[in-house]
Amino acid sequence: MARAGTTARKTRNQMEKRQAIFEAALDVFSEKGLRGATLEQVAKAAGLSKQNVVYYFAGKDEIYAELLESLLQKWVQPLHDLTADGDPMDEILTYVSRKVQMSRNMPRESRLFATEILHGAPRLGEVLPTDLKTLVDEKAAIIQGWMDAGKLAPLDPHHLIFSIWAMTQHYADFDVQVRSVLGPDRSATRFEDAEAFIKDMLIRTLRP
Repeated sequence: MARAGTTARKTRNQMEKRQAIFEAALDVFSEKGLRGATLEQVAKAAGLSKQNVVYYFAGKDEIYAELLESLLQKWVQPLHDLTADGDPMDEILTYVSRKVQMSRNMPRESRLFATEILHGAPRLGEVLPTDLKTLVDEKAAIIQGWMDAGKLAPLDPHHLIFSIWAMTQHYADFDVQVRSVLGPDRSATRFEDAEAFIKDMLIRTLRP
């Protein structure tokens, strides 16, 4: 029994160490990207030795790959949830809400994804034209169907999705700029204001 308890504690401790490494890596990679980051920087941010980090991961590439895989699954889930069975306007506005909330609650993840893309997608290069394209094409077809049925004003559905990405993720990727321009008073409600503005603009644009 004592051995089982020791094993459980060891496993829990290992999981906590791996999570600490992931949290530290998220900070480092979202700022510096894969090329600019070092294993030493990740270890220092995690409060661990480099040797300790290497015990759990073969190197920074493995940490980065696992982070991105987890991030991509979370990042595309709101688009997965957009369904042809719902009210067209409600589906799109709900998607906007979830994307704004992700920018509010997951700014490091958003910046990590942006940094990966800006560096030429070294790890996502194979996923973007396959899995992501398939998903976007599927949802664009749903939106096009709504437009063809007269439920939404006619627009290019792919560029509509791109525009939603740009408008919502801006508040995470360029947060410093947004807060600087708005000032301290308006910055406090920037996400609520952004969501209301984007929704109002889309309602005006998409209303048939």
